[in-house]
Amino acid sequence: MKYLSEIQLAVSNLRSHKLRTFLTMLGMIFGVGAVIAMLSIGAGAERESLRIIDTMGLRNIIVRDREFKDEDLKKIRESSIGLSLRDLQAVLAVTPDVEAHSAKKRVKTFQVFSFQGKSDDSNVIGVTPSYFRLAKYELVEGGFFAEPDEKEFEQFCVIGSRVKQKLFGHLSPIGQSIKIDKMWFAVVGVLEDLNLSKDEFEGVKLQDYSNDIYIPLATALKKFELKRFESELDETVFSIKNTESLSASAALISEVVSNTHGRAEDFSIIVPRELLEQNQRTQRIFNIVMSCIAGISLLVGGIGIMNIMLANILERTREIGVRRAVGAKRRDIWKQFLVEALTISCMGGMSGILFGFGVSRIVALYAEWSTIVTGGSIAMSFGVSAAVGVIFGIYPAVRASRLDPVEALRYE
Repeated sequence: MKYLSEIQLAVSNLRSHKLRTFLTMLGMIFGVGAVIAMLSIGAGAERESLRIIDTMGLRNIIVRDREFKDEDLKKIRESSIGLSLRDLQAVLAVTPDVEAHSAKKRVKTFQVFSFQGKSDDSNVIGVTPSYFRLAKYELVEGGFFAEPDEKEFEQFCVIGSRVKQKLFGHLSPIGQSIKIDKMWFAVVGVLEDLNLSKDEFEGVKLQDYSNDIYIPLATALKKFELKRFESELDETVFSIKNTESLSASAALISEVVSNTHGRAEDFSIIVPRELLEQNQRTQRIFNIVMSCIAGISLLVGGIGIMNIMLANILERTREIGVRRAVGAKRRDIWKQFLVEALTISCMGGMSGILFGFGVSRIVALYAEWSTIVTGGSIAMSFGVSAAVGVIFGIYPAVRASRLDPVEALRYE
């Protein structure tokens, strides 16, 4: 009850100078708001990174064929035929830690249509059945094709959500047929939409499969023609049994593929786990820089609190003398001014939390950047604002408590 009355007195004193109090609080508001916004953006970016890496597979090693201009590709083909099934078999023969593997190849097509519609920009990709599991694709309808379908060169396909919409509208495509160039394929499954917020991650292109049509790899290689000098495969994926051997396995796979390619640098090795670690290092640097900026704002806010409290001492010197004359102790004067400083910082901190939450929402809506305001960020920023109030309020409080009562009464 005693502390409540002191807080009420502090609020009453601050309300008598509303504009000055508000201007003093601005430093705390912007500082705390910056902390909230920075942490929410960082948390959102981290969650999105984890989601993207999860789709790539934390235990996967990806080997991708590199793109070249025609004149450069012709020279490379003198020593390398490009990424192929031969590379896949060579890696499996010497890499004991491979748990599962898959391959894919995008084929060039000139028309895709159904009886209900057509799609001029869909991607037709041949994949092994294990590709869906390693890429963690999910279905909304139907199922995936299986190993026997590939061995028998079946003309089945799994389509993305955008392909379904363009070719079938709101109708169920399962069991329906689509024509790819001159061949008909039966639809056996529809993929769940991925909703990626970006098209690349740490310099690696990501694939939004909503506009893709997946067919068995063996069917794609047998029934569609490849361009001259084109690689047999675009990508192979190897799932490693445990994360501890990822780096060693990646080095071994790189060496094997390099040997089969005659040391031609026409492929790249991607280890999603290493991309995640690289992203986390970048995120930590971002957090440190933003924390320093927010810290400067809080420092400015703390200096503002000290200034207004020192000004209050000059304005209320006579009041301090009267209080001391009627029996108030130094501790009471010290406590009064410290509570006022703490009240300013806490009010600024609470306003800053609302400001930071608003900024994070605006960033999420207009910049299309995922943000998450966590309870930990709110608690930390409010705690820091309260600590700033205490630290920068101690000196003015001590100075007020040490005023000579007789001199204070004489002060005009």
